[in-house]
Amino acid sequence: MARALVIGGGPAGLMAAEELAGAGHRVLLAERMPSLGRKLLMAGKSGLNLTKAEPRAAFDAAYGEMPDGLRAAIEGFGPDEVQAWARGLGQEIFTGSTGRVFPTAMKASPLLRAWLARLSGAGVELRTRWRFAGWEGSTALFDAPEGRQEVEADVTVLAMGGASWARLGSDGAWAGLLAEEVAPFRPANMGFGVDWSDHMRPHLGAPVKPVALIAGARRVRGECVISARGLEGGGIYAVSAHLRDGAPLAFDLLPDLDEEQVAARLARPRGKASLSNHLRKALGLDPVRLALLHEWARPLPGDPAALAARLKALPVPLGPPHPLDEAISTAGGLRFAALDEDLMLRGRPGVFAAGEMLDWEAPTGGYLLTACLATGRHAGRAAAARLGAAR
Repeated sequence: MARALVIGGGPAGLMAAEELAGAGHRVLLAERMPSLGRKLLMAGKSGLNLTKAEPRAAFDAAYGEMPDGLRAAIEGFGPDEVQAWARGLGQEIFTGSTGRVFPTAMKASPLLRAWLARLSGAGVELRTRWRFAGWEGSTALFDAPEGRQEVEADVTVLAMGGASWARLGSDGAWAGLLAEEVAPFRPANMGFGVDWSDHMRPHLGAPVKPVALIAGARRVRGECVISARGLEGGGIYAVSAHLRDGAPLAFDLLPDLDEEQVAARLARPRGKASLSNHLRKALGLDPVRLALLHEWARPLPGDPAALAARLKALPVPLGPPHPLDEAISTAGGLRFAALDEDLMLRGRPGVFAAGEMLDWEAPTGGYLLTACLATGRHAGRAAAARLGAAR
């Protein structure tokens, strides 16, 4: 019998296990995949954005209206604490020009190796290829290569991920075991389809910048990428929740100029220059933004004021979001109403939950990993405190 059971070997689960082991408890960590931290390693292929160094109010705002449990977790383990934790694993870090924090190595594998070594040194037992199959009374059941496994534990932390990137371990199948407590999964931080004309083929793979994206009342300065399937990238991800929920999208193709400045430049005499050349010379429009203007605004207005208005709010005809399994993260999951502030399930005392399996979402930029680490720590500490209280 393990005093503490952690189900899920991603960042939230590893953090929960570390907190429990650090409090002196025996910990068994079960992961359904052949190895741990697979989604973390995938994130590391683009540099492993650990967190975001910015004023705390701006950081917290990225999560929208935070439930009490999520707020308490992030208050206890925010951007400064994430950076100190990474340094404690021997990882040098740096902050980029946008405030994003990365390991100097720009990959996840050194950090994960150091973390797993520290967990093993603390006595955490690791089991891979163990798929959680629910409970029989208070006994946790697992399907494993060696057959059905049964684990009795005084406390359990669930950290089984969301429902995207199933090949890395997050397939959301656990939701069927807690169906009445789970909000439907929806894609988050995903691209959207666009039905491009042949006119756009030369620009596939090109970034759109500088640009501001306007999704309903939300405006974000960022960039996105024109792909064969539509639009992807950080700028789109930053407004993807609003777009998914029905907000229209528009591009401000000239975010550094106001509408009057654009109209004034367009009103300058252009001589024998074509309108496209005039736009390029007067406004500095590059071929990509010029192509988008022709894609979505033809015939172009001849009046400078009308054309300026189009350039500052170019309607983007989006198709559906890319599929759930291709999303960077997911909305939906275990409802916070089913949890207390310690992230313990109200209907199953002694069972806590953490990470992306909880019903929250945030844009990319360090917010996702910070919240997974923070909720794992919060649940692990609360589970350790419950064990202490039960002695």
